[in-house]
Amino acid sequence: MNIRNRAIHAEDKEERRHAILDAAKRLLLEHPQRIVSVDEVAAQAGMAKGTVYLYFPSKEEILLGLHERHCEHFFKAMIALLGHVKKVDIDDLVRVVQERIVDEPGYLPLAGVCFGLMEKSIPVEAQQSFKMRLAEWMMETAAGIERHFPTLGQGAGFPLLMHSYALIVGLWQLLHPTPLRDAVYDEPGLEICKLDYAAELDRALRALWLGVLAAQPAPTKGKRPVAASKSKAPAPSKSKSGRRK
Repeated sequence: MNIRNRAIHAEDKEERRHAILDAAKRLLLEHPQRIVSVDEVAAQAGMAKGTVYLYFPSKEEILLGLHERHCEHFFKAMIALLGHVKKVDIDDLVRVVQERIVDEPGYLPLAGVCFGLMEKSIPVEAQQSFKMRLAEWMMETAAGIERHFPTLGQGAGFPLLMHSYALIVGLWQLLHPTPLRDAVYDEPGLEICKLDYAAELDRALRALWLGVLAAQPAPTKGKRPVAASKSKAPAPSKSKSGRRK
């Protein structure tokens, strides 16, 4: 097989893989309360069940593949934003979170599901492969954050990004409306727990970033170091004869 044919074959495989993920996403949006089966995904994609298994060994790994695609779109949008020469501020970052995570159908429900699946149903090797790619996107994003927010210092962007992502997903798990949660919070005295996820996320992310940025020491470049105070030399002692030693 020549290089051109190999390239076409690789493109076909990638298209088929995305067709499987697209089918899984449609089913997930139709049935958000359960994990769809490989049979359902195959039927939705118009493929044989065996063909789906060539790309994904299990229904859990189909969902992880879809979650990875969501993550890739989000982090690549962040990387593109941070790659601009124009100064990026917190408003710009929050906007990307809103567009690529909060407004993306299925992103947050699937993120919560996949965190649970990785503890129970997804092989370690598949988890490691996913997390290696995720770590690469996060490191590139963190480097861009440090360029635009230099007071953070080298190495501080990655943990800030981790905290932000945990906040995004964690608040969703606490606040997103479900029939059961709505019934619980309808009880008198629990109305205070009915908070709007998007509004609370916006406020929480800004508070996190402003707090971390305010806690960082100011850059010292260009500042003259404070001179040490000169201490007086001890006076020479005198001998009994009155002569100085």
